[in-house]
Amino acid sequence: MSETAEFPDYLDVDYSDGEGETPEDYPTVNHKIEKAIEVTKQGLEEYENPVVMWTGGKDSTLTLYFVKEVADRFDLEVPPVVFIDHYQHFDELIDFTKHWADEWDLDVIWARNTNVGDYVDENGLEPGDDIPVDELSEHNQHHIRNILEYEEDTFPFLLDTYVGNHLLKTVALNDTIEEHDVDGILSGIRWDEQESRADETFFSPRHDPDIYPPHDRIQPILQFAEADVWEAFWNFVVPDTVEGYPDEGYVPQGQDDLPEGIEKEDVPVSPKYFAGFRSLGSEVSTDKSAEEPAWLQDMENTTERAGRAQDKEDLMERLRDLGYM
Repeated sequence: MSETAEFPDYLDVDYSDGEGETPEDYPTVNHKIEKAIEVTKQGLEEYENPVVMWTGGKDSTLTLYFVKEVADRFDLEVPPVVFIDHYQHFDELIDFTKHWADEWDLDVIWARNTNVGDYVDENGLEPGDDIPVDELSEHNQHHIRNILEYEEDTFPFLLDTYVGNHLLKTVALNDTIEEHDVDGILSGIRWDEQESRADETFFSPRHDPDIYPPHDRIQPILQFAEADVWEAFWNFVVPDTVEGYPDEGYVPQGQDDLPEGIEKEDVPVSPKYFAGFRSLGSEVSTDKSAEEPAWLQDMENTTERAGRAQDKEDLMERLRDLGYM
């Protein structure tokens, strides 16, 4: 019996669901939503200790919306949400997540690599400053030396680097999975977002104990392209969650173009998207893609993550092998 079949024995999910598919196999946004509901429902029913991965970005917020809707419709529990605090977020993003966590009565688990964070605070470091490897805990040193096989004496306090990303995000996440005995993570990744994610399935096993605490990734919005996400937001999510928003939906045509009586803070869309960002990474390595809001930009002829630091993008395959989302 394979390792996948053995973990855990109470699950009945099809790990091949979605294999070989693309967003085009779900021709309309309604087809995509139906699949998202199906996957979300099975995820909430099958797993004993699921969590929702929430970054405050559009994809994870759409996933969270489906979780809330499915839980309400089928009388299921909304799981805790995990927010990875890597210490380099935009202030607006932190404010956004705290506001909507309160509005939606979410149980938030703040996943942090506190050993790195405490060293940064105690020494007044800024992004880009060097952190000595031997000043960190044995746990972090093990990851740096034995997992990453990194041999330098220091590494820069930067999220979008090999060591920084692994310690600040992957180690923080894996420690949280272990601490809370998580068996399934509802995650908002998409096939079209990055080449390294194109072969993902709706239920994706992460069972190698040498890399991460064994668990599954439940991925309800794989089938959404970037434009589909925004169509779902302005025609379904926002009208459904914002009092006074037109029931038939309304797509803002500028940063301040919202229906009368509706302000940006009333809408569960990060203000950074209104300001021209299409992808939200770290404050020091992510720039806006254009001046117009994200959903009005040329999604067919430009890259969604063009504003991201490319050194991390080039490392995505290796980072995912180590447990990165």
